[in-house]
Amino acid sequence: MRKRLTVAGAALLTLLAAVFAFVQPAHAATGFSVANGRLYDAGGVEFVMRGVNHAHTWYPQQTSSFANVKALGANTVRVVLSSGDRWTKNSAADVSNVISLCKANRLICVLEVHDTTGYGEQSGAITLDRAVDYWLSIAGALNGQEKYVIVNIGNEPYGNQGYATWATDNANAIKRLRAGGIAHTIMVDAPNWGQDWSFTMRDNAATVFNADPARNTVFSIHMYGVFDTAAEITDYLGRFRSAGLPIVVGEFGFNHSDGNPDEDTILSYSQANRIGWLGWSWSGNGGGVEYLDMATSFNPAQLTSWGQRIFNGANGIRATAREASVYSGSTPTPPTPTPTTPPPTTPPAGGCTASYTIVNQWQGGFQGEVKVTAGSAAITGWTTRWTFANGQTVSQSWNAALSNSGASYTARNVDYNGRLGAGASTSFGFVAGWNGTNAAPAVTCTAS
Repeated sequence: MRKRLTVAGAALLTLLAAVFAFVQPAHAATGFSVANGRLYDAGGVEFVMRGVNHAHTWYPQQTSSFANVKALGANTVRVVLSSGDRWTKNSAADVSNVISLCKANRLICVLEVHDTTGYGEQSGAITLDRAVDYWLSIAGALNGQEKYVIVNIGNEPYGNQGYATWATDNANAIKRLRAGGIAHTIMVDAPNWGQDWSFTMRDNAATVFNADPARNTVFSIHMYGVFDTAAEITDYLGRFRSAGLPIVVGEFGFNHSDGNPDEDTILSYSQANRIGWLGWSWSGNGGGVEYLDMATSFNPAQLTSWGQRIFNGANGIRATAREASVYSGSTPTPPTPTPTTPPPTTPPAGGCTASYTIVNQWQGGFQGEVKVTAGSAAITGWTTRWTFANGQTVSQSWNAALSNSGASYTARNVDYNGRLGAGASTSFGFVAGWNGTNAAPAVTCTAS
């Protein structure tokens, strides 16, 4: 169970951006690489993480979780491992099995050592140097897997004390990993329980990046209570983008005991700026943060409201995830089903439009999808309506509150997908039956 975050206090945002200068390498041919602040997979295609964290080290029997998160659309899973210092050690054989599960389910594995969490403040936490010992001890399981694995040296490696050595310690850890033959993209977490309220990672990221002989390091910020406003989120992530340094949101929640993060801005800004993210967490939380479970008791058929938001909400996994090209052998492109009605015209200001698509059809049944798009002004809710002309009947729906009176159907937003920015879209789906003819109805949309 993940330790509850502690935050010394909100810090004022500095007005001066750090100045970063570095030279980017050419794309590596063997695995992931970094160039111009972007992450590229082994096929040379830009890769944007869209996935979740999975507490494997505490729930090693939950191996079906890999297939379940993939089925919900994820392209990445961040896997909690232990060096054996605080919890049962994940052996090289176990790590090999985890990588195999990721590959079998066409997922990218971000592997992290959790024993570093809160070093300097949390009893029993280990140093980054000790985490490197673990990675080198299981190098046999990692070598040759550079196309599929990113090595996250240590989770939240400092609490709110003793973090002044963050840059030096990470630089030394990276150098040791490279000297030990670890050629993977390396991910480093921020101090301050991952939230960097002191801006230690932000202001020293270039130094750490340049310490990597391979120039193949990605930075990870965890966003909980410190990031409870849009300004804080966009300022922090924006400075990395402006500096040309790679940044991902390695953990975040929709709520937390130390404050309420602005998850809508995390998702929308990340999507607009092609920044990767990994929500916390699939299932199994304890210690007072059980509400951060996305699935109840690891059951993908019982998504919580947080799980629905991450997987099915606006800018969520289903809408934005793209599989790594290493699994397809070509540049991944989103599916583009042929619409059965013309695309919507430009929505009016303050209003919305909706389009209807038959995603899949079989004898006697079909899967439909309705896409809702806000006009030139933000909306806080929406209602769509249509009438089937051929006796179609809906048996199951998701991402909307659906009701009907005979052939006339009404679908309203649910709590996590009603607010849409100007021009933003969301979608909901359903399974229905048909017989003889399956003509697409006209759909209207009303905003609130």
